[in-house]
Amino acid sequence: MAWASDQALPALLERLRACRLCTDLPLGPRPVIRASSTARVVICGQAPGTKVHHSGLSWNDPSGDRLRQWLAIDRPDFYDETRIAVVPQGFCYPGKGAHGDLPPRKECADTWHDRIFAAMPQIEVFILAGQYALAWHLGTRRKQNLTETVRAWREYAPRYYPLPHPSWHNNRWLKENPWFEAELVPALREAVHPRVFG
Repeated sequence: MAWASDQALPALLERLRACRLCTDLPLGPRPVIRASSTARVVICGQAPGTKVHHSGLSWNDPSGDRLRQWLAIDRPDFYDETRIAVVPQGFCYPGKGAHGDLPPRKECADTWHDRIFAAMPQIEVFILAGQYALAWHLGTRRKQNLTETVRAWREYAPRYYPLPHPSWHNNRWLKENPWFEAELVPALREAVHPRVFG
């Protein structure tokens, strides 16, 4: 089924938000997504954590604070879905693993992503936060690891901007890779601001 018209997006979002494919989730299914037919920027992350699951608001946690800092965008503008869409790899909280949250459930992207992105052809900038978003959106264009993929950001710009996940667990990575905040972050802001504020 084709989902290329903006009339299809509201119906598609209604169906997605009612999705119950994964009935074995520890907190139950609660898909979280923000999308519109006017947003020109999309943030593609991993999956909601428990705070986002309970609030229903994407990036409503310390990782979101850091992402907004990288973008130099405040909360009201960030949460204006007419300007910024948020389409994670997994729409529901996947549960806790041995070293943090489990990976996004594969069913989400397999079932919904092609249709969601086909219904938002106006998107111009994809912000890819974390290895799962990099894998899905860049595919074979990725480098051998996350660091090398992010370091090669100029190869993917101006459409795609690969980022490490903005989790505070990545503080060491940021200290070891100062070029990220010196070079990529300013370029990211330059790409995003005209599309959000223009």
